This record gives sequence, structure tokens and C-alpha cells, in this order.
Amino acid sequence: MVGLTSAAGIVGLLAEDDADLQVYALQKLNAQIDSLWTEVAGSIGEIEALYEDDSFPDRQLAALVASKVYYHLQEYNESMVLALGAGKLFVIEKEGEYEDTIVSKCVDAYIALSAAANPDTTSDGTSSSPPQLMTSFPSSNGAASTSAVLASPITPFSQLTLPSKSLLSRGDSNTNEGATNTLDGVNGATDVSPLPIAIQKQLHAVIERLFERCYQEGRYKQVVGIAIEARNLDKLRQAILRSRKDASRAGRTEPESEQTEEIMDYVLDICMSVVQERGLRNKILDLILDLLSESSAPEYFAIAKCIVYLNENEKATDILIQLIRKDDPRLRAIAYQIAFDMYDNSTQEFLKKVREALPSAESQNGDSESKWSVAQQKAFDSISEILQGTKSIELDLEFLYRNNRTDKQVLNRIKDSLEARNSIFHTAVTLANAFMHAGTTNDKFFRENLEWLGKAVNWSKFTATAALGVIHRGNLSQGQKLLEPYLPKGSIAGANPGSAYSQGGSLYALGLIYANHEGGALDMIRKHFKESEEEVVQHGGALGLGVAGMATGDKKIYEELRGVLYTNSAINGEAVGIAIGLIMLGTADFAVLEEMIQYAHETEHEKIVRGLATGMALIMYARQEAADGLINGLLEDPDPILRYGGIQTIALAYCGTGSNKAVRRLLHVAVSDVSDDVRRIAVMSLGFILFRKPNSVPRMVELLSESYNPHVRYGAAMALGISCAGTGLDLAIDLLEPMIKDPTDFVRQGALIALSMIMVQQNEAMNPKVGTVRKTLQKAIGDRHEDAMTKFGSAVSLGIIDAGGRNCTISLQTQTGNLNMAGIVGMVIFIQYWYWFPLTHFLSLSFTPTSVIGIDQDLEVPSFKFHSATRPSLFDYPPEQETKVEDAPEKVKTAVLSTTLQAKRRAQKQKKEKAQRGESMDIDAVPATPKTIADDKMDTDEPVKNEDKNDGEEKKPEVLKKKMEKEKVGYDLENMSRVLPPQLKFISFPDGRYEPVKKPTGGVIVVIDKEPSKPKALVELKAKKIVRATPVTDTLGTRNAQSSEQSGNLATGGAGAAAASGVLNSIDEDDEDGEEAPLPKTFEYESDTEDNEE
Repeated sequence: MVGLTSAAGIVGLLAEDDADLQVYALQKLNAQIDSLWTEVAGSIGEIEALYEDDSFPDRQLAALVASKVYYHLQEYNESMVLALGAGKLFVIEKEGEYEDTIVSKCVDAYIALSAAANPDTTSDGTSSSPPQLMTSFPSSNGAASTSAVLASPITPFSQLTLPSKSLLSRGDSNTNEGATNTLDGVNGATDVSPLPIAIQKQLHAVIERLFERCYQEGRYKQVVGIAIEARNLDKLRQAILRSRKDASRAGRTEPESEQTEEIMDYVLDICMSVVQERGLRNKILDLILDLLSESSAPEYFAIAKCIVYLNENEKATDILIQLIRKDDPRLRAIAYQIAFDMYDNSTQEFLKKVREALPSAESQNGDSESKWSVAQQKAFDSISEILQGTKSIELDLEFLYRNNRTDKQVLNRIKDSLEARNSIFHTAVTLANAFMHAGTTNDKFFRENLEWLGKAVNWSKFTATAALGVIHRGNLSQGQKLLEPYLPKGSIAGANPGSAYSQGGSLYALGLIYANHEGGALDMIRKHFKESEEEVVQHGGALGLGVAGMATGDKKIYEELRGVLYTNSAINGEAVGIAIGLIMLGTADFAVLEEMIQYAHETEHEKIVRGLATGMALIMYARQEAADGLINGLLEDPDPILRYGGIQTIALAYCGTGSNKAVRRLLHVAVSDVSDDVRRIAVMSLGFILFRKPNSVPRMVELLSESYNPHVRYGAAMALGISCAGTGLDLAIDLLEPMIKDPTDFVRQGALIALSMIMVQQNEAMNPKVGTVRKTLQKAIGDRHEDAMTKFGSAVSLGIIDAGGRNCTISLQTQTGNLNMAGIVGMVIFIQYWYWFPLTHFLSLSFTPTSVIGIDQDLEVPSFKFHSATRPSLFDYPPEQETKVEDAPEKVKTAVLSTTLQAKRRAQKQKKEKAQRGESMDIDAVPATPKTIADDKMDTDEPVKNEDKNDGEEKKPEVLKKKMEKEKVGYDLENMSRVLPPQLKFISFPDGRYEPVKKPTGGVIVVIDKEPSKPKALVELKAKKIVRATPVTDTLGTRNAQSSEQSGNLATGGAGAAAASGVLNSIDEDDEDGEEAPLPKTFEYESDTEDNEE
């Protein structure tokens, strides 16, 4: 049939009075509307009139034709309304651009209407607004009108009206009139509230048809996404149950099919990574928890994940008791694994409540009905031990001790290249040593360099002593004994009081050893903190209290810290402010916040204000919308330090959420605030918000990295390091490489530190640029013309890139995907090294061992192997630095002229001829080889060697690639081996005896022994058997005399701590007259001695 070339005649029929002619015209137009719509557009009013005429027999056809005309006119909202009026004539199953567009608009309208019927809720599930601070902040702008508030950069997140790409982050529907029922169309927003009831019913009918089509095609994830975005939890429940029902109809024997588990995992992933509102997230998790509990075969690990996030300690106890009660070996192993996961993802307060609620032998003595069997009570005791953290810490310590691959040559080069009498360089070497040996208990570097260590004075001595806490972190059994020589002696008769700096550093170190594990050290630190009157000791004690008592919420400790804070001392006030935040981490205690805000406005010390600002941010950790009031008040404050704290509050309250509004707030402050410090932290905080989406950060900070302001450039570099840590992301490296040559020294410092954080645990196979990065770091150390700040950053970077003996990565989320509380807190306080170097040690809290440690149901470490389906070199350790002759300092060879060479040859020839004439030798002389003219030239360096070296470097990636191609794919690993996060997906357990209870996620994995009757081989725990040296104390006068004897006689483990005690405890005698001066070639003789000893 030939199509119409003009619609004039057909359109004219619409004006006829005969309804049949009108219907005929509509049918013709509907068939060819795509080519005739330009002529029909002029008569759109007549078509709409036919649709609105109740007596017209085919109103739905008129609605469909009008809808298509509006679609071509790009009036999509009107087109959608008319398409809904077309009823069944609008076929959603038909594939076409028009149908897809209208269905998309219907989904948007459904989401808007459903979200309006389900308003935002707070984190506790109520619709009331979150509690507000009673303290009034001084305002610098005085904006009072509604319009001014809406335009202000400190408007609450829930009241912002900025458009959003995702409806999941839209504004509060209760606060903005006209924003409740709006649709974001191409031509603007259209109010959907006037939609007739019939149209709304038709809209729901279309959505139901769409959902049913998705169910039939098995696309349950699409329904889940629409339901979550529409806040319709009933539809979400329906989708999950429908997937379970369809799986049973398909004839699957398992009660829970893989498809249903995949849907649940998808919902959990969406809930944790996409949903940005805490209240909605909690409601979804409650729903998931109910559905999982109702299942015939519950997914216990998913249930535990929901329970931990919801902070439901009672439900956590119930699930553990339920698993133990069934007396099933597999369920008991699952209970142990859940306990390990809870320890990795929960706060000390949560774990303590769970432990106290577990049955114990004492609690059931008088209750005969609730008695447990011996095996069950033993299981509860084991769970309590796991929840206390001692088992996980012990296994991580053993792993780091056994697999330590620290390259000492790198550390010695750093020491030899930096002048020890300069405190910043001494501190840099100390930090590099601490990070390289973090958690390995290897402190031999201190023992071998006592003379270098003796040059530490004042706060350098404080930092060096605290470094022992980083090195021995997790050494719970012997940590207190190691630090005993350094701890304050109090009023003990005859005791050497020692240096206050080493005493304060020892309390700080003790807190780092017991980080996030109160144990018995917390009481000891509290005792010394209360008894001491030295400000330096109180400074270290406050930091130690905060680290060890992290997130305990202990009000008694808070009151003791507050008492010291009110003494108004700048030295200990900063540490006390941070410690209060650490103790009350994530509690959102408004009473504490109001006292901190009030004192921050009263004190005149900037250090105290800075500590309080950081502490307030820590209190609002992961509180999201509940922190809006504090954020608004701090960002409005005229004091830039408090505004700095407001930005930190955004970073901590919304960490890992990817919140669009938090990102906008940070970007706004980054380009508008008058304080460089505030702008710098605003850019850095982007890394905390987006660390779960590292690929989006380089594009976001690309322009900021080229800013005219060096503080903004530094912030961009650190944001890349924080968000992309351990990923080896090429986009981030490409942005950082030009910043290494930045004209500003601290920008170069930030770029080097960020590069090391990104390249941690990367080798040439994973990222070919890692070799260049390592050479850049070492070159900056040895460059005499480089600034001190850049050298400091380079030294710290070399420690970070080899963290934990090359067995640790930097991670802000746990192996199971939850927020790594200790890691995030450590990173936030680490970036405060800008103001105070001793806080750099906090970065060690972000170090996560990359291991797979299998333990059986007896909590013992069996000896078995697991398989990695990769080439060995792909995830292997980076090669150690080669010792090269040209790298060592040597004398330049004297140039020899050709005439001198000829004279020597003539003399030798004459001597040989004379010897032959005298027959003094029986052996014929070897005739000399004639020399060419080219040989009669001056001896100089041969450029050919350098060319060969350069050619070798260029061919190195090619050689590595060929080597990998020749390697066999797949190899076995021993239990307690290093396994990188990208390697986990290639790990399998082919061993027929031991089977993991869940898919390996790294860390501790509970395995089930399928052959328990057979004898088992266990892995010997070597870290427990280290013989610790007896602490040796001496005076400053006998230090040098005993250093060599101590170096040869002390045992390996803890020998450095013991030997260093005499050095670090000595009181500085040249505090006033001491002058920091560069000493060239200070350590040249020491390196020669070490070479001779080797």
C-alpha cells in the first residue's frame, strides 16, 4: 500500500460531524503519524477535544494519536499523560523509540508519586527532623530570609533544591513546596499532583504490566531498582518473594536458588553503595533481615552483615546462640566465621554488648533448664575470644612476622641520605622504619643504629618511641613488657625518671599496640595519664587513650580528658581534643559536642581549637543526615579552624556514601572559601566520600590539580591517594606524575605520598610504572638540591609503599565491604601531619594485611595448600633493590695519558728481556699483544656500559612479558600466605580435607575438616616463641661504650626496643645550645663498617 504524502485531506475529516469519519481519520493518522506529524500538529487541539468528549466512541485512539504528536514535539510529559489515557492501545511490549520513551516517563512519574507518598525518614525510622545542637554559632553573613538560606552554601543537605542526576539523593519533600511531586523532563519540571485519579490508576496499571513482563523474563533486578528508588518497600518485598517463588516453580531442588541469592546480594549492594539516605537504608536492611530470617535455608552471612550495620547487638547474640544450639559442626564453624566478621566490622561497644549477652559458665550455675553441654559452652567461650579480637590480632601478627619482606637496603639508603641532626629528617627516617616494619615486631633497625638514634631530641624522641607501637602493633602478649623501660616511673625510689618525651611516646606506643582493643592496656594508660603532670606525657597519654579506647563511648574517660582540656594547655589540649573524638567515635553525643563547641569559642589556643574541631568530626562518624546541624554551624563560623572541622565532619559523616550533595558542598567550599587550609581539606575530603568509586575521582579533581592555588593542588593529590589507595589506577597516576615536578615543595610532597599510597603492593606485572615511581622516590631522597619538605614526603612514601613488610595494603573498607572504621579514622588523623608530625603514625591503622589464613573448628591453624589460578609473577612481591657498585661512594679513577702507557710498556718489555737473558725464569714469557692506535688514548668512563644499561631498562617490560608467557598458569600456596585483593577471585580450595565455610574474602577463613578422625598437621606459630631481650638501661655517658656489645648479644625479637631504651630515655643535655646543622657524609663510615661485617 502506498503511503500518504499529505495529511491535509485526512485532517479535514476530523472536522466532520460523523463519528465514523473521525475514527477513520484517526486510524489513518495513527498508522503514518511518524511521517505526517508536522501537518497534524496544527490540529492537535481538535484531536484532544475528541479525547475529552465523553460521547466520542473511540476516545482512547484519539489519546494515542495526540500522544504521538506531542512525542514528536518533544513534550514528553503531555505525551505520557495522553498515552496513559489510551489504555490498552498503548502497548508497552512493542519495541520502538516512542514506546521506550513513554515507558521511561511512566517510571519517572511512578517514582515521583510513590516517593511523595513515602517521605524521607531519619535514621531511626521516624519522619521527624534529626536533633539539633542547642549551642548557637556566631554567624558571619547574617542571612535570615528564606531565599538567602536556600542560596547559602551552608544550607542543610535535606533542604537543598539543586537538581540531582539521581532521585535517590533528591531533597526533602517536606521542606520545599512544589518540589514534592515534580518530574524532571527535558523542558522542565511538570507538576504531577493534578493528574486525575483515573490517569494515576492507569499509570499504576502500566507499571504493573511492566513489572510482570520483567518477572516473566527473569529481570528481577530492574524491579528491585525501581522499587528502591520509589521507596516502595512493598514492591521490593514482592520482587524478592517472586524470584524465590519462580525458582521453586522451575523445579530446583535447593530451597534457595543461586538466582535468589544473587538478587539478595544485589539488593544489599544497592543498599550499601547507592542509597544515600541513612533512614531509607535502615528500612531496606530491616526488610532484607526479615526475608532472610523467614527463609528455609537462611543466608547467615548476609543476615550478620545487616545486623552489624543496623547495630542490633541483641539480634547478633540471638543468631550466634541459634547456630550453636543446633549442635551441627558446620553451623558451629559458620558461627565462628560470623564472629570473625563481626570483629572486623563492628565497634568495641557493640562487641562488648554481644560478649556480655552470650551464655557463660557462671551465668547458668543456678539455672538448670538452660544448661548447655560442655561442647556448646566451649563454643561460646571460643566465640567470646574471637569477639574480643585476640585471635584475629594474633593471626595477623603471625602472618606479618612470617612473611616479612622488608628491603633493608632502602631503609639504610634513606638514613644515609638524610642528615640526622635535622629533626625533620630524623623523624622521616623514623616514620619510614615504622611503616616498613608495621606489625612485624622487627625493630632491629634501632638496635643497629644506636648512634643515629641518639641524635633524636625532644619531639623527635617522642616520635621514635611511638614508632615502637607501630612496629609491635598487635603484640598483645608482650607489648607492655617491651615498653616497660620507657613508661613513666612515677615516684619509684631510685628510678631514673628519664626523658618526658620518651615517656609520652611510650604511652602513645602502648595505645598503638592495643589499637581498637581496650584489653588491659587502657587501664594502665589511664593510670599514667591521671598521675602525670608533665604536659608531654599527658599529650602521649591522651593519644594512647584515644587509640586504645576507640569507639568505646566511655563517659568516665571522657570526663578525665575534659578535666585536662580545661587546664588550657596548648601542648596537651590538641591531643585531648582528638582523644575525646576517638573515645566518643560515632556516638553523635550532642551533650559532648555542645561542651566542645563552647570551649572552642572560649580558648585562645589554635592548637586546642584544631584538636576539638577534629574531635567533633570524629563524634559524627557515619551519622550522615544527623550531622547536618553541626556541619551547618561549623561552616558558618568565622573561625577558619572551625570551618576546617566542618569540612572534616562532612568527610567522616558521609564517608564512603558517594553522596552527591556532600560532593557539591565540598566542591563549593574548595573554590570559594577565603582560607587556604579550608580549601585544602575540602578537596582532600572528596577522597573519603568517593573511595568506593575510585574511578570517578581523577575526572573530578582533574581541573583542581591544575589550580593556581598550591593548597588546592596538594588537596587534589591527597584526594587521589586516599580514594585510589592500593588500586594502581592509571588515571590517578597520570594526574600525579606532573605534580612531582610542581614548583611548590609541599605539592611535590603530597604527590609523592599519594603515589606511594596508590602503588602499595603493586609490582611490574600489575602496573609497569611502579619501578619508575620507586626510582623517583629514591632520587628525591638523594637529591642535594631538593627541599626538606619534599625529602620528608619521599622518605615517608618509601615506608608506605613497602608497608608491613610488603604484606599490607591501605584500605578504607573491610574485606566484606563494610566501612573500615579504624582505617578511616587513621587516615583522617594522618593527614593532620601537616600541623603535627607525631600524628603520622595513625596511618598504620589503615594498613590491612593481605592474607588468607585458614583455621579449623578448634581455632587452630592447620597445614594445607590452596590454589591460585594465575601465573606466579602476576601477584608476586616486588624484587628487592639490587646492590650496585656504582651506587656506592667510591674514588674517581685517575686519568692516565697515552704517553705514560707507552713508557710503562717499554719498561715492562725491557724488564722481561733482561730476565730472559739472565735465565732467571724457566717459563716462556707470553708475547705482548700489539696495541692499536685506538688503545693509546686516555682512560675514561665507557659510555657503552650506560647505553647497555638504558637498553636493558627499556627492554625490561618486554622481558617480563615474555617471562610471564612462559610461566605455567596456576600454583599452590601454603596456608597463611599473602593473597592480594585482586587475586581472591582466582583462589580455590582443591584440598579434599579442608573446605571453607564461605567464599574467601581475605583475612581469617574458617575451614571444615572433612576427615576429623585423621591426625592433622598444624602450622607452628613462630611469633609466640620469640625470646624477648631483657631491657637494658644506661646513661648518656655509657651509651656509646655499650652499643656494640648490645648489638651483638641481644636477641632478635624486641632487641631494638631494649637497646634503644637507654638512648631514648636519656635526658637531652643540649636542648638550649643544640643547633641543627647539616653534616655531610656523616654516615659514610657506618656503611663501610656494615659492609665489612657482611
